[in-house]
Amino acid sequence: MTRREWIAMISAAPSLRLLHGAPEAPVAPVSIAKCATYDDDVTAKMAAMFDQLGGLDKLVRNKTVTIKVNMTGPPEARFRGLALGLTHYTHPKVVGATAYLLGRAGAKRIRLVESASATAGPLEDVMLNSGWNVRALQSAATGVEFENTNGLGKSKKYARFKFPGAAYMYPEYVMNQAYEDTDVFVSLAKLKNHADCGVTLSLKNCFGCVPASIYGDDAGKDDANEKPTSGRSDVVHFGKRQPAKIAPPELHPKEGMKNAGYRVSRVVADLAVVRPIHLAIIDGVQSTAGGEGPWIRGVRVVKPGVLIAGLNPVCTDAVSAAVMGYNPRAARGTAPFRNADNTLLLGEAHGVGAADLKRIDVRGVSIEQALYRYDV
Repeated sequence: MTRREWIAMISAAPSLRLLHGAPEAPVAPVSIAKCATYDDDVTAKMAAMFDQLGGLDKLVRNKTVTIKVNMTGPPEARFRGLALGLTHYTHPKVVGATAYLLGRAGAKRIRLVESASATAGPLEDVMLNSGWNVRALQSAATGVEFENTNGLGKSKKYARFKFPGAAYMYPEYVMNQAYEDTDVFVSLAKLKNHADCGVTLSLKNCFGCVPASIYGDDAGKDDANEKPTSGRSDVVHFGKRQPAKIAPPELHPKEGMKNAGYRVSRVVADLAVVRPIHLAIIDGVQSTAGGEGPWIRGVRVVKPGVLIAGLNPVCTDAVSAAVMGYNPRAARGTAPFRNADNTLLLGEAHGVGAADLKRIDVRGVSIEQALYRYDV
Protein backbone atom coordinates (compact mmCIF):
# COMPACT_ATOMS: atom_id res chain seq x y z
CA MET A 1 0.00 0.00 0.00
CA THR A 2 1.39 3.38 -0.98
CA ARG A 3 1.39 6.40 1.32
CA ARG A 4 -1.20 8.05 -0.88
CA GLU A 5 -3.51 5.03 -0.66
CA TRP A 6 -3.08 4.93 3.12
CA ILE A 7 -4.06 8.59 3.42
CA ALA A 8 -7.14 7.97 1.25
CA MET A 9 -8.10 4.97 3.38
CA ILE A 10 -7.90 6.76 6.71
CA SER A 11 -9.69 9.75 5.24
CA ALA A 12 -12.63 7.46 4.44
CA ALA A 13 -13.33 6.87 8.13
CA PRO A 14 -15.50 9.68 9.61
CA SER A 15 -13.86 9.59 13.06
CA LEU A 16 -10.37 9.78 11.57
CA ARG A 17 -11.43 12.56 9.19
CA LEU A 18 -12.38 14.63 12.24
CA LEU A 19 -9.18 13.63 14.05
CA HIS A 20 -7.09 14.90 11.13
CA GLY A 21 -9.05 18.15 10.88
CA ALA A 22 -11.15 17.26 7.82
CA PRO A 23 -14.83 18.25 8.02
CA GLU A 24 -17.52 15.60 7.97
CA ALA A 25 -18.80 14.83 4.48
CA PRO A 26 -22.18 16.46 3.73
CA VAL A 27 -25.47 14.60 3.87
CA ALA A 28 -28.83 15.01 2.18
CA PRO A 29 -32.12 13.08 2.46
CA VAL A 30 -32.88 10.06 0.29
CA SER A 31 -36.35 8.86 -0.71
CA ILE A 32 -37.38 5.28 -1.51
CA ALA A 33 -40.61 4.23 -3.21
CA LYS A 34 -41.99 0.80 -4.01
CA CYS A 35 -42.82 0.31 -7.69
CA ALA A 36 -43.61 -3.27 -8.66
CA THR A 37 -43.57 -2.85 -12.45
CA TYR A 38 -43.18 -0.18 -15.11
CA ASP A 39 -46.93 -0.46 -15.67
CA ASP A 40 -47.44 1.26 -12.32
CA ASP A 41 -47.84 5.04 -12.26
CA VAL A 42 -44.11 5.76 -12.33
CA THR A 43 -44.66 9.51 -12.68
CA ALA A 44 -46.87 9.71 -9.57
CA LYS A 45 -44.42 7.69 -7.51
CA MET A 46 -41.48 9.83 -8.58
CA ALA A 47 -43.45 13.02 -7.93
CA ALA A 48 -44.10 11.83 -4.37
CA MET A 49 -40.41 11.07 -3.92
CA PHE A 50 -39.37 14.51 -5.11
CA ASP A 51 -41.91 16.09 -2.76
CA GLN A 52 -40.35 14.15 0.11
CA LEU A 53 -37.00 15.67 -0.86
CA GLY A 54 -38.43 19.20 -0.72
CA GLY A 55 -39.66 19.55 -4.29
CA LEU A 56 -37.92 20.29 -7.57
CA ASP A 57 -39.02 23.87 -8.13
CA LYS A 58 -36.18 25.65 -6.33
CA LEU A 59 -33.65 23.30 -7.90
CA VAL A 60 -34.67 23.57 -11.56
CA ARG A 61 -37.02 26.51 -12.23
CA ASN A 62 -35.85 28.57 -15.23
CA LYS A 63 -32.68 26.47 -15.45
CA THR A 64 -30.98 24.13 -17.89
CA VAL A 65 -31.04 20.55 -16.64
CA THR A 66 -28.82 17.78 -18.01
CA ILE A 67 -29.81 14.16 -17.39
CA LYS A 68 -27.13 11.48 -17.74
CA VAL A 69 -28.97 8.23 -18.50
CA ASN A 70 -27.50 4.73 -18.37
CA MET A 71 -27.30 2.98 -21.75
CA THR A 72 -24.31 0.73 -21.12
CA GLY A 73 -23.34 -1.44 -24.08
CA PRO A 74 -24.64 -1.55 -27.66
CA PRO A 75 -28.40 -1.84 -28.32
CA GLU A 76 -27.96 -5.28 -29.90
CA ALA A 77 -26.53 -6.69 -26.65
CA ARG A 78 -29.75 -7.98 -25.10
CA PHE A 79 -30.22 -10.46 -22.29
CA ARG A 80 -32.39 -13.33 -23.50
CA GLY A 81 -34.16 -11.01 -25.94
CA LEU A 82 -35.63 -8.81 -23.22
CA ALA A 83 -36.16 -5.08 -23.70
CA LEU A 84 -33.05 -3.21 -22.60
CA GLY A 85 -34.93 -1.22 -19.97
CA LEU A 86 -35.93 -4.46 -18.27
CA THR A 87 -32.31 -5.42 -17.76
CA HIS A 88 -29.33 -3.06 -17.84
CA TYR A 89 -30.53 0.24 -19.41
CA THR A 90 -32.42 2.93 -17.55
CA HIS A 91 -36.04 2.30 -18.47
CA PRO A 92 -37.47 4.90 -20.90
CA LYS A 93 -40.59 5.28 -18.72
CA VAL A 94 -38.40 6.46 -15.85
CA VAL A 95 -36.52 8.78 -18.20
CA GLY A 96 -39.78 10.21 -19.56
CA ALA A 97 -41.28 10.65 -16.09
CA THR A 98 -38.15 12.48 -14.95
CA ALA A 99 -38.22 14.83 -17.93
CA TYR A 100 -41.93 15.50 -17.45
CA LEU A 101 -41.57 16.31 -13.74
CA LEU A 102 -38.58 18.56 -14.37
CA GLY A 103 -40.56 20.40 -17.01
CA ARG A 104 -43.55 20.72 -14.71
CA ALA A 105 -41.23 22.16 -12.04
CA GLY A 106 -40.17 24.90 -14.46
CA ALA A 107 -36.97 23.71 -16.12
CA LYS A 108 -36.49 25.80 -19.28
CA ARG A 109 -34.24 23.30 -21.06
CA ILE A 110 -33.78 19.56 -20.55
CA ARG A 111 -30.94 17.71 -22.21
CA LEU A 112 -30.66 13.90 -22.21
CA VAL A 113 -27.04 12.77 -22.55
CA GLU A 114 -25.05 9.56 -22.75
CA SER A 115 -21.74 8.49 -24.28
CA ALA A 116 -23.37 5.90 -26.51
CA SER A 117 -21.43 2.69 -27.01
CA ALA A 118 -18.77 2.71 -29.74
CA THR A 119 -20.18 5.67 -31.67
CA ALA A 120 -20.34 9.45 -31.68
CA GLY A 121 -23.45 9.53 -33.87
CA PRO A 122 -26.76 11.12 -32.82
CA LEU A 123 -28.05 9.85 -29.47
CA GLU A 124 -31.55 9.75 -30.92
CA ASP A 125 -30.43 7.06 -33.37
CA VAL A 126 -29.05 4.93 -30.56
CA MET A 127 -32.27 5.35 -28.61
CA LEU A 128 -34.34 4.34 -31.63
CA ASN A 129 -32.17 1.26 -32.13
CA SER A 130 -32.74 0.49 -28.45
CA GLY A 131 -36.50 0.48 -28.94
CA TRP A 132 -37.11 3.80 -27.21
CA ASN A 133 -39.88 6.14 -28.32
CA VAL A 134 -37.85 9.28 -29.00
CA ARG A 135 -40.90 11.32 -29.96
CA ALA A 136 -42.52 10.52 -26.61
CA LEU A 137 -39.40 11.67 -24.79
CA GLN A 138 -39.34 14.89 -26.83
CA SER A 139 -42.94 15.61 -25.91
CA ALA A 140 -42.48 14.81 -22.21
CA ALA A 141 -41.55 18.45 -21.59
CA THR A 142 -40.78 21.63 -23.48
CA GLY A 143 -37.19 22.01 -24.58
CA VAL A 144 -36.05 18.37 -24.49
CA GLU A 145 -32.78 17.84 -26.38
CA PHE A 146 -30.38 14.94 -26.95
CA GLU A 147 -26.58 14.77 -27.03
CA ASN A 148 -24.17 11.91 -27.54
CA THR A 149 -21.22 12.91 -25.35
CA ASN A 150 -18.80 10.34 -26.74
CA GLY A 151 -17.26 13.19 -28.75
CA LEU A 152 -17.79 16.86 -29.53
CA GLY A 153 -21.36 16.27 -30.65
CA LYS A 154 -23.07 19.56 -31.46
CA SER A 155 -20.36 21.60 -29.69
CA LYS A 156 -17.34 23.29 -31.25
CA LYS A 157 -14.95 22.66 -28.36
CA TYR A 158 -14.57 20.46 -25.32
CA ALA A 159 -15.08 21.65 -21.75
CA ARG A 160 -12.28 21.33 -19.23
CA PHE A 161 -12.96 20.27 -15.66
CA LYS A 162 -9.90 20.91 -13.51
CA PHE A 163 -9.82 19.10 -10.18
CA PRO A 164 -9.70 21.66 -7.33
CA GLY A 165 -7.13 19.84 -5.22
CA ALA A 166 -5.53 16.40 -5.15
CA ALA A 167 -7.27 14.17 -7.68
CA TYR A 168 -6.95 10.41 -7.63
CA MET A 169 -6.33 9.85 -11.35
CA TYR A 170 -6.29 12.87 -13.69
CA PRO A 171 -5.67 16.52 -12.74
CA GLU A 172 -8.25 17.59 -15.33
CA TYR A 173 -11.03 15.82 -17.20
CA VAL A 174 -11.93 16.91 -20.73
CA MET A 175 -15.55 16.25 -21.68
CA ASN A 176 -18.42 17.30 -23.90
CA GLN A 177 -19.61 20.90 -23.49
CA ALA A 178 -23.03 19.66 -22.36
CA TYR A 179 -21.61 18.81 -18.94
CA GLU A 180 -20.51 22.42 -18.45
CA ASP A 181 -23.39 24.19 -20.19
CA THR A 182 -25.92 23.26 -17.52
CA ASP A 183 -27.22 24.58 -14.23
CA VAL A 184 -28.41 21.27 -12.78
CA PHE A 185 -26.90 17.84 -13.36
CA VAL A 186 -28.95 14.66 -12.85
CA SER A 187 -27.54 11.14 -12.76
CA LEU A 188 -30.32 8.74 -13.75
CA ALA A 189 -28.85 5.32 -13.04
CA LYS A 190 -29.79 1.65 -12.72
CA LEU A 191 -29.76 -0.44 -9.53
CA LYS A 192 -27.31 -3.10 -10.70
CA ASN A 193 -23.96 -4.71 -10.06
CA HIS A 194 -20.74 -3.98 -11.92
CA ALA A 195 -18.08 -6.59 -12.61
CA ASP A 196 -15.22 -4.19 -11.87
CA CYS A 197 -16.64 -1.66 -9.40
CA GLY A 198 -19.15 -3.79 -7.50
CA VAL A 199 -22.19 -1.60 -8.08
CA THR A 200 -23.44 0.71 -10.81
CA LEU A 201 -25.38 3.51 -9.16
CA SER A 202 -25.46 7.30 -9.55
CA LEU A 203 -21.70 7.74 -9.12
CA LYS A 204 -20.56 4.95 -11.44
CA ASN A 205 -23.20 6.00 -14.00
CA CYS A 206 -21.14 9.16 -14.60
CA PHE A 207 -18.12 7.20 -15.78
CA GLY A 208 -19.95 7.42 -19.12
CA CYS A 209 -19.35 11.18 -19.15
CA VAL A 210 -15.74 10.55 -20.22
CA PRO A 211 -15.64 10.63 -24.06
CA ALA A 212 -14.17 7.74 -26.01
CA SER A 213 -12.94 10.31 -28.54
CA ILE A 214 -10.25 11.29 -26.01
CA TYR A 215 -10.06 8.41 -23.51
CA GLY A 216 -10.97 5.57 -25.87
CA ASP A 217 -8.79 2.75 -27.13
CA ASP A 218 -8.73 4.27 -30.61
CA ALA A 219 -8.42 7.90 -29.47
CA GLY A 220 -5.90 9.95 -31.38
CA LYS A 221 -2.40 10.42 -30.00
CA ASP A 222 -2.62 14.21 -30.15
CA ASP A 223 -6.16 15.26 -31.09
CA ALA A 224 -9.50 13.65 -30.32
CA ASN A 225 -10.87 10.99 -32.64
CA GLU A 226 -14.39 12.12 -33.47
CA LYS A 227 -15.33 8.73 -34.88
CA PRO A 228 -14.56 6.39 -31.98
CA THR A 229 -15.43 2.72 -32.42
CA SER A 230 -14.19 1.23 -29.14
CA GLY A 231 -14.42 1.57 -25.38
CA ARG A 232 -12.01 2.97 -22.79
CA SER A 233 -10.27 -0.21 -21.61
CA ASP A 234 -6.69 0.57 -22.61
CA VAL A 235 -6.68 4.14 -21.29
CA VAL A 236 -8.92 4.26 -18.22
CA HIS A 237 -9.45 0.65 -17.15
CA PHE A 238 -5.89 -0.66 -17.43
CA GLY A 239 -3.60 2.33 -18.04
CA LYS A 240 -1.90 0.82 -21.07
CA ARG A 241 -1.72 4.25 -22.70
CA GLN A 242 -2.49 7.86 -21.92
CA PRO A 243 -5.46 9.79 -23.34
CA ALA A 244 -5.11 11.99 -26.41
CA LYS A 245 -2.83 14.94 -25.66
CA ILE A 246 -5.82 17.28 -25.67
CA ALA A 247 -6.24 15.96 -22.10
CA PRO A 248 -3.52 15.73 -19.43
CA PRO A 249 -1.99 12.33 -18.58
CA GLU A 250 -2.75 10.55 -15.33
CA LEU A 251 -1.05 11.80 -12.19
CA HIS A 252 0.55 8.58 -10.96
CA PRO A 253 1.19 6.27 -13.94
CA LYS A 254 3.56 4.04 -11.95
CA GLU A 255 1.62 4.00 -8.70
CA GLY A 256 -1.10 1.58 -7.66
CA MET A 257 -2.74 -1.24 -9.51
CA LYS A 258 -3.21 -1.46 -13.25
CA ASN A 259 -6.71 -2.86 -13.00
CA ALA A 260 -10.18 -1.44 -13.46
CA GLY A 261 -11.22 -1.98 -9.85
CA TYR A 262 -8.50 0.42 -8.75
CA ARG A 263 -8.62 2.91 -11.63
CA VAL A 264 -12.28 3.23 -12.61
CA SER A 265 -13.39 3.68 -8.99
CA ARG A 266 -11.00 6.61 -8.65
CA VAL A 267 -12.03 8.22 -11.92
CA VAL A 268 -15.66 7.99 -10.80
CA ALA A 269 -14.86 9.63 -7.45
CA ASP A 270 -12.93 12.41 -9.21
CA LEU A 271 -15.81 13.05 -11.61
CA ALA A 272 -18.22 13.51 -8.70
CA VAL A 273 -16.10 16.50 -7.65
CA VAL A 274 -15.46 18.17 -11.01
CA ARG A 275 -18.99 17.55 -12.33
CA PRO A 276 -21.19 17.62 -9.19
CA ILE A 277 -24.44 15.65 -9.22
CA HIS A 278 -27.38 17.69 -7.94
CA LEU A 279 -30.03 14.99 -8.18
CA ALA A 280 -29.45 11.22 -8.15
CA ILE A 281 -32.19 8.87 -9.33
CA ILE A 282 -31.89 5.08 -9.28
CA ASP A 283 -34.17 2.86 -11.38
CA GLY A 284 -34.53 -0.37 -9.42
CA VAL A 285 -37.89 -1.55 -10.68
CA GLN A 286 -36.26 -4.29 -12.74
CA SER A 287 -32.56 -4.76 -13.35
CA THR A 288 -29.66 -7.22 -13.45
CA ALA A 289 -27.53 -8.77 -10.72
CA GLY A 290 -24.04 -10.13 -11.19
CA GLY A 291 -22.80 -7.50 -13.64
CA GLU A 292 -23.53 -4.40 -15.67
CA GLY A 293 -24.67 -6.12 -18.86
CA PRO A 294 -25.36 -9.43 -20.63
CA TRP A 295 -21.71 -9.77 -21.69
CA ILE A 296 -20.81 -10.57 -18.05
CA ARG A 297 -21.02 -14.28 -17.28
CA GLY A 298 -23.58 -15.15 -14.63
CA VAL A 299 -25.77 -12.07 -15.03
CA ARG A 300 -29.39 -12.64 -14.05
CA VAL A 301 -32.58 -10.57 -14.10
CA VAL A 302 -33.85 -9.26 -10.77
CA LYS A 303 -37.02 -7.40 -9.81
CA PRO A 304 -36.37 -5.29 -6.71
CA GLY A 305 -39.45 -3.15 -7.40
CA VAL A 306 -38.01 0.12 -6.07
CA LEU A 307 -37.21 3.67 -7.11
CA ILE A 308 -34.64 5.71 -5.15
CA ALA A 309 -33.80 9.41 -5.32
CA GLY A 310 -31.64 11.81 -3.38
CA LEU A 311 -29.91 15.19 -3.45
CA ASN A 312 -26.43 13.81 -2.75
CA PRO A 313 -24.97 11.01 -4.89
CA VAL A 314 -22.88 9.34 -2.17
CA CYS A 315 -25.82 9.33 0.26
CA THR A 316 -28.16 8.04 -2.45
CA ASP A 317 -25.73 5.30 -3.47
CA ALA A 318 -25.17 4.31 0.16
CA VAL A 319 -28.90 3.80 0.65
CA SER A 320 -29.15 2.02 -2.71
CA ALA A 321 -26.30 -0.34 -1.80
CA ALA A 322 -28.05 -1.10 1.48
CA VAL A 323 -31.29 -1.84 -0.39
CA MET A 324 -29.27 -4.33 -2.47
CA GLY A 325 -28.23 -6.04 0.78
CA TYR A 326 -24.70 -4.60 0.96
CA ASN A 327 -22.78 -2.66 3.55
CA PRO A 328 -22.08 0.70 1.86
CA ARG A 329 -18.87 1.00 3.89
CA ALA A 330 -17.53 -2.41 2.86
CA ALA A 331 -13.81 -2.69 2.20
CA ARG A 332 -12.17 -4.03 -0.94
CA GLY A 333 -12.44 -7.81 -1.10
CA THR A 334 -15.88 -7.74 0.54
CA ALA A 335 -19.18 -7.92 -1.34
CA PRO A 336 -19.97 -6.08 -3.50
CA PHE A 337 -16.46 -4.60 -3.80
CA ARG A 338 -14.72 -7.93 -4.30
CA ASN A 339 -12.49 -6.64 -7.09
CA ALA A 340 -12.56 -2.90 -6.46
CA ASP A 341 -11.99 -0.12 -4.01
CA ASN A 342 -15.25 1.19 -2.60
CA THR A 343 -16.25 4.12 -4.81
CA LEU A 344 -18.57 5.47 -2.11
CA LEU A 345 -15.73 5.74 0.39
CA LEU A 346 -13.45 7.29 -2.22
CA GLY A 347 -16.15 9.89 -2.90
CA GLU A 348 -16.62 10.44 0.82
CA ALA A 349 -12.87 10.99 1.24
CA HIS A 350 -13.11 13.64 -1.49
CA GLY A 351 -15.81 15.35 0.59
CA VAL A 352 -18.64 14.69 -1.89
CA GLY A 353 -21.02 13.08 0.58
CA ALA A 354 -21.37 10.63 3.45
CA ALA A 355 -21.77 6.87 3.06
CA ASP A 356 -22.74 6.53 6.73
CA LEU A 357 -26.33 5.27 6.95
CA LYS A 358 -26.62 6.56 10.52
CA ARG A 359 -26.32 10.12 9.24
CA ILE A 360 -28.72 9.81 6.26
CA ASP A 361 -32.40 10.73 6.56
CA VAL A 362 -34.29 8.03 4.61
CA ARG A 363 -37.82 9.06 3.66
CA GLY A 364 -40.74 7.19 2.15
CA VAL A 365 -40.23 3.43 2.40
CA SER A 366 -37.53 2.26 4.80
CA ILE A 367 -34.42 0.35 3.72
CA GLU A 368 -35.74 -2.71 5.54
CA GLN A 369 -39.05 -2.57 3.65
CA ALA A 370 -37.28 -2.10 0.31
CA LEU A 371 -34.53 -4.70 0.90
CA TYR A 372 -33.79 -6.97 -2.06
CA ARG A 373 -30.60 -8.98 -1.64
CA TYR A 374 -28.56 -9.13 -4.85
CA ASP A 375 -26.16 -11.76 -3.52
CA VAL A 376 -28.13 -14.96 -2.88
